[in-house]
Amino acid sequence: MSAPAGTGAPAPGRRELTVAVLACAAAGGLALTSSSSPWAEVTITRQPPLPSTVEALTGGQAAPLVGACGLLLLAAALAVIAVRGAGRVVVGLLVAVAGGVLAWSGLRGLTGRLGVDLADVTSSVGLGDAQVTTDAAVTWPLLALLAGVLGVLAGVLVVLRGRRWPGMSRRYERTTVPTGAAAAPAPAGRARPETPEDRHQAAWKALDRGDDPTV
Repeated sequence: MSAPAGTGAPAPGRRELTVAVLACAAAGGLALTSSSSPWAEVTITRQPPLPSTVEALTGGQAAPLVGACGLLLLAAALAVIAVRGAGRVVVGLLVAVAGGVLAWSGLRGLTGRLGVDLADVTSSVGLGDAQVTTDAAVTWPLLALLAGVLGVLAGVLVVLRGRRWPGMSRRYERTTVPTGAAAAPAPAGRARPETPEDRHQAAWKALDRGDDPTV
């Protein structure tokens, strides 16, 4: 039995819009989580008698674009709803690019090709000819890679299908009345025949006002 019009399942366009918004938000959240987590353990071996130091390198230090892309994806989750037409396509392209950057950064982290800057991990003095070794983590760069793949898929979906999706509801928009347009007069009701009682009350009201009811 088919559901009545307006009460059935949401239209395909609205379902796709929901999927894209959730994908952007999820990718942004994963990227920000990965950015604040340790991506590698950096060991700095200094000349004796200075001891070696071990410090953690976060995703924000190893790949600064991860956090920026996460914020962009969260903003895009709202922008996809707010804009229409060509503007929505532009948002989709930005989402896809941000997803690509995330995937590339996560892949670099997984393969150990992180550019380590000593200024990011330590402020110790006496480095001299210190040797730096990096032990890359797996979990958090992989999370950035997954966020990137999710962002690319969401961006492609927005670019290909976004023009057909509905925009924000206009239910609460004010309806403007054209300038100079007069309000339509209320329809006049049919006059009730005057009864003797009405004439009697009208006479008393005239006397109260000081008028002559016989005029």
